[in-house]
Amino acid sequence: MGPDGYEIVPAIRDGRQVLQVWKGGLPIADCRSVEEVARYVDLADLCEVIPFPTRDDDRRAALP
Repeated sequence: MGPDGYEIVPAIRDGRQVLQVWKGGLPIADCRSVEEVARYVDLADLCEVIPFPTRDDDRRAALP
């Protein structure tokens, strides 16, 4: 993730791996290199977002 709603997501296009650049939930580019990604967002501003695993125990405990 980056500032201003940018997100970089790995994907496969025509059998090749690309880095998709998304902004505000919409795809804006398929990049074949990190250098191409840098045209859209400053690489130093990107940070990795790691989703936390969900636990079924927490959801059941919250029910009355």
